[in-house]
Amino acid sequence: MASFDFRTVPHIHSGPGSAGRLAGIAAPLIGARKRIFLVTDKGVRNLGLLDAAVAGLEEAGLIVAIDDSVVADPPEDRVLATVNAAREFGAELVIGFGGGSSMDTAKLVALLLGTDQPLADMYGVNKVRGSRLPLILIPTTAGTGSEVTPISVVTVGETSKMGVNDPALYADLAVLDAALTYGLPRAVTAATGIDAMVHCIEAYTSKIEKNPISDALALAGLKKLHGAIERACTDGQDTQAREDMLLGALLAGQAFANAPVGAVHALAYPLGGIFHVPHGLSNSLMLPPVLRYNADVADPLYAEMSAHIGLKNPGAVALVEEMERIAEAVKIETRLSQVGVSHNDLPRLAEDAMKVQRLLVNNPREMTLDAARACYEAVL
Repeated sequence: MASFDFRTVPHIHSGPGSAGRLAGIAAPLIGARKRIFLVTDKGVRNLGLLDAAVAGLEEAGLIVAIDDSVVADPPEDRVLATVNAAREFGAELVIGFGGGSSMDTAKLVALLLGTDQPLADMYGVNKVRGSRLPLILIPTTAGTGSEVTPISVVTVGETSKMGVNDPALYADLAVLDAALTYGLPRAVTAATGIDAMVHCIEAYTSKIEKNPISDALALAGLKKLHGAIERACTDGQDTQAREDMLLGALLAGQAFANAPVGAVHALAYPLGGIFHVPHGLSNSLMLPPVLRYNADVADPLYAEMSAHIGLKNPGAVALVEEMERIAEAVKIETRLSQVGVSHNDLPRLAEDAMKVQRLLVNNPREMTLDAARACYEAVL
């Protein structure tokens, strides 16, 4: 067996209603700390999803400041403003509560409060110096897996996405509370769920750091998600489906944190940066053409995955057709034209995608500029 490394969050707690018991669950981490800085977005706050957690923390004698300024594809300047707010509050522990953008922002807040290294110097892989504040992450969607990844992605300038990828971004505690996801709209459930499935698929075919542990997690996550996504979209109150989605997304996050994603994500990023297409939907749109492109070299791996979820005639064709069927079943957009992309946009999209070499190097088949444009063309 080839040598490999595997890292993940040291403490994971799962259970409905866990958010309301956070003070007890996190007591060893909180210790004598009193000032808790909670990062979220206005949607999560207005839905009341924070209420039980904040009430429990305050009943335990803690002082909680809530910053709900997070937006999708968080801009660098917005992240830095949140860091300043946390510093002024005197934060001693950071909680990220929400979707991927809230958790990604919370990671950087905790990190930038613990070191004097500028954010601009952290972009890339393993470039962080210093430490961070204690960090707890609580997802309210089943998709990004950010609660167990060492990655934070922000928007720099008008459209460019930059990532910080460093073990310092692994949280101290991830809390899964399926009750927080009961009210998710069908469209969000669908997009984030397919996003998590993409994480499993790309981790399993990752060219450089694929390993036995990430493989096992990717297969387990894919099976959970495949069995639950249509049920969760049909009945948002299906407790078992919601729990399976949340756990599947976490397993997917653990997998791709160690066996990084490839061309699907690289081609999805410009859709988010330029057209503000939600990350999960961007990945869902680009998955079929990239799978078809990769099939020449990755078909045996696609066969293993499709067999694992019970598809007949396993292979790339079966996996693509199943993912397309799911997208239709959950009523998610399947064409770029549906999200505002025209034929004239394809050259820029392809050029921007080719800049994401940190992900393209993981793709099982080398992606070229012409191939990237063809992938976009295929789903226009």
